[in-house]
Amino acid sequence: MAAKVEAVAAALPVPTDTSQEPFTETQWVTLLAIMDTIIQSVQRDTSDKQTGAHMEVTEKDYQSLVESLKETTVEKFGNDVYESYLGEKATGNVQFEQSLKRVFGQLVPEASRKGLAVVLSALNTRVGSLLLTGYTVPIHDQPMPIRETILLGWRDSYLPTLNLVYKQMTILGKNFWLKTSPGYRSLIGMLKALEHKVEGEVFKYDFLQFSSGDVPEIIETDVVIVGSGCGGGVSAKNLAEAGNKVLVVEKGYHFTPDQLPMSEDAGLFQLFESGAAITSDEGAINVVAGTSWGGGGTINWSASLQPQHFVRKEWSQQRGLKFFESAEFQSCLDLVCDRMGVSADHIRHNHANRNILEGSRRLGYHAMAVPQNTGGKEHYCGHCTLGCASNEKQGPAVSWLPDAVRAGAKMVEGFKVDRVIFDETDSSKAIGVKGTWTSKNSKGGVDGPVTDCVVREVIVKAKKVVLSSGTLWSPLILMNSGLKNWQIGRNLYLHPASMVAAVYKDDVKPWEGGILTSVCSSFENLDGQGHGAKLEPTVMLPSMFLVGMPWTSGISFKANALKIRRMNGFISLGRDRDPGRVYPDPTSGKPRVTYTPSAFDRANIMEGLIGLCKICYVSGATEIRPFIQGLRPFIRCQAVSATSESDDLDPGVTDPLFGEWLEEFKRIGNKPPYASFTSAHQMGTCRMSTHERDGVVDEKGRVWGTQNLYVSDASVFPSASGVNPMITNMAISDWISRGIAREMKGVSVEA
Repeated sequence: MAAKVEAVAAALPVPTDTSQEPFTETQWVTLLAIMDTIIQSVQRDTSDKQTGAHMEVTEKDYQSLVESLKETTVEKFGNDVYESYLGEKATGNVQFEQSLKRVFGQLVPEASRKGLAVVLSALNTRVGSLLLTGYTVPIHDQPMPIRETILLGWRDSYLPTLNLVYKQMTILGKNFWLKTSPGYRSLIGMLKALEHKVEGEVFKYDFLQFSSGDVPEIIETDVVIVGSGCGGGVSAKNLAEAGNKVLVVEKGYHFTPDQLPMSEDAGLFQLFESGAAITSDEGAINVVAGTSWGGGGTINWSASLQPQHFVRKEWSQQRGLKFFESAEFQSCLDLVCDRMGVSADHIRHNHANRNILEGSRRLGYHAMAVPQNTGGKEHYCGHCTLGCASNEKQGPAVSWLPDAVRAGAKMVEGFKVDRVIFDETDSSKAIGVKGTWTSKNSKGGVDGPVTDCVVREVIVKAKKVVLSSGTLWSPLILMNSGLKNWQIGRNLYLHPASMVAAVYKDDVKPWEGGILTSVCSSFENLDGQGHGAKLEPTVMLPSMFLVGMPWTSGISFKANALKIRRMNGFISLGRDRDPGRVYPDPTSGKPRVTYTPSAFDRANIMEGLIGLCKICYVSGATEIRPFIQGLRPFIRCQAVSATSESDDLDPGVTDPLFGEWLEEFKRIGNKPPYASFTSAHQMGTCRMSTHERDGVVDEKGRVWGTQNLYVSDASVFPSASGVNPMITNMAISDWISRGIAREMKGVSVEA
């Protein structure tokens, strides 16, 4: 029986490696000076000369600022609390500085880190400073107003390198401060945010353990499945229940309900690939992917949408994959939805989701509730992107993988597969995988040095190998295994999304309630070929939403960040026509992404953004803030209707001042670097095709040119799904794994 508990987010230890300092002492001084500019200490003016340490304002302006902050917050505090908040900065915040070192020391690609190091070193020389800032005085010796001018100059520079430095620095500064600020959460009333937390029952996985040794540990099985996400979970259940000996291996780790949802600081590092810090090489888009036990199914938002008819038609008729218009595909879709109790019957919409539905109705747009994979239960939780404590979200770790275990499957966590092994006498025949297993530490955690863990090379010999490592990793494993198909890693679709923030008069506590329970689909097919944008609410945890809010000054960011309690966030999510590519980093071997949303895809997303702004307007927003650099927000109090006092016609979105602002928005546009894009959906890098020249796997999921090797995850999508990909992924994996089971019928290995 699930029990109601009073709790806050689990503050688990964060992985730390202090073996190498990513920057020199001088470079750190410059980097922290930039961070102190982004998260600046605001103080009363004490002299006629500005110093670099603070932003100093007159006593009158300071008091006015404190009063404006009081008006912003729902709960009122003494002046000392607001003054303390204004005084916060990056340096001196131990957690902030540790996060900075962790990202650059462990997560940022070496080439990117070295590139930044060159910039930081140049900023410490007179010539370099002059070239990069227009001043011969180094930035760390400049007063705060000059530092702000320099950062905004980088934003508007014609040099892409400076645009990228501005973007990276402001994103990191905002993100780390929002997670580590001593006073921020108290002011917005989020200290006891998990009032709806219900701790679910624990399924006890008995993960295989290995002893230390100098030679590889060897395991034999019928099927090895690499990855525990949506594709791997479905495949494991089907193949185990068909009577096969199944082993699921996952490079991430399992976390129990009492450890979930995690704090934002711990969760981003424990549950997301590369700490949710993957940025495309061009800096145009940030890619967010799951990396713990259960993969993306552990951190997604429960949305369970089936692919639209025009996507199925494209895949069937244009790509030649007849399966996607067959009754069998629909049966697979229905089967996976039935297993997870997918339903829209038990939804309690929060403020943002109600606004999507009601705002769309008022504008004549089409909107609907989004079915949830919550076992037919109401699931009023806005924190599931950091793990679901109740186990109501029926992701792989809660449903499919326990089913597989009950059918006899074995599980391994902490096992990173490097490559597929092929038969020495037949190089096309896969016979297993090879990789490295890393245990949890002596305390059962995953933080601390690797010297406190057992590390062992492991070889799994199997009759069938199924890669379900996701769109970022499955193609890399194929590349590492020596496969030369040109298509591997290409055709990367990301569903690029742009955000809009809307501020309301009401206290809406946006982090409460289901994250995504409604969708507007009026813009999903703008070209008649299935390309367009969906309008959806988004997660409202501060460091995952406000990080995208444009930075124009340290004071304005702190003031706007306090408005989150009266804020809704929305996304215009594009079904992209034009893909990118994933490839391995030459040093770390981790995924690198090449992707910039095309002009075609940006135009569709822009149509969605305009639609979102109209929804925000008719739902009563007092401020509308698209996340576009250089675009002023629309402030409703400035918008006076052009109608006379005797005319009682409400102009709605025809309000001339709102119309003028929309035209300004269209003129500025959403082209990088001024626009920021985010991706939570990755697809297509091992795409399914009818011919080897066009893709990586055939209609059964078998890798072209190989035997016994399959891919079963979202990387096999022929193109972008146009909907949150979980259900499509699971249905295709159901089809692929049942096909493998039929091939293996009557074949077994003695236990």
